[in-house]
Amino acid sequence: MASDSHTWNLVFLQLLLEELGHRVTNLGACVPDELLVSECRRIEPDLIVLSSVNGHGYHDGLRVIQALRACPELAATPTVIGGKLGIAGSGDPDRQRSLLAAGYDGVFEEGRSVADFRSFVGALPSAASRALSASDGRALPADRALPTAARTLPTASASGVLR
Repeated sequence: MASDSHTWNLVFLQLLLEELGHRVTNLGACVPDELLVSECRRIEPDLIVLSSVNGHGYHDGLRVIQALRACPELAATPTVIGGKLGIAGSGDPDRQRSLLAAGYDGVFEEGRSVADFRSFVGALPSAASRALSASDGRALPADRALPTAARTLPTASASGVLR
């Protein structure tokens, strides 16, 4: 996100996602909202992962998700946020509910298990299934949809663009 200049967890998350078999485009630190949106439009990612370690993730995240969801090509792209989302500590259920209501598919706050994030990524529908669903207007089969439980599990931080 634009206000966050961290790089180490970006590298960690890139390596984690690559270990799970995905190609990752890491946009780096301090990414302006406009650049994030334009790159995501260009790349057409399977997942957008945003991270914060400076404690401004909640406020930045609300702004960023509005920009992503306003773009028709990205409106349905699974998007998650994680890391240090506030300065008052992690695990605020109101903050998580607010981010989910704003349009995030998952909120993964600091201090929780990376296993939850791995499970979320593993439950994502394949690109081919999403393309088929988008092209013919049918809903995704239940076994390919994001599990409801994964939408609210707090876990480790996240960042980058999965494609």
